[in-house]
Amino acid sequence: MEKLTNETFKTNVENEHLLLVDFYADWCGPCKMMHPVLEDLDATNDKGLKVVQINVDEYPDIAGAYGVQSIPNLILFKDGKAVNQAIGFMNKDQLLAKIGADLD
Repeated sequence: MEKLTNETFKTNVENEHLLLVDFYADWCGPCKMMHPVLEDLDATNDKGLKVVQINVDEYPDIAGAYGVQSIPNLILFKDGKAVNQAIGFMNKDQLLAKIGADLD
């Protein structure tokens, strides 16, 4: 799973049809639990969804721009616009139930 920076965040948001951004921190236990779920989703989805991460400690301006106050915080971008958000740990089925309608 790609880790984004200030430089790559904007490019990914603008150029990917479906992009799920995981706002996380290395010290966050639920974020660590979420990682294998996201790896699995990234490897198995058939909707063209790209899953990426951005560290809120390293890039607080980006997190702040999207109102990220709790992590893990997943924001789904569709054609450059934030269309859905999921906060906290969830399994793959729960995550797909939350964001699935926006993947079409």
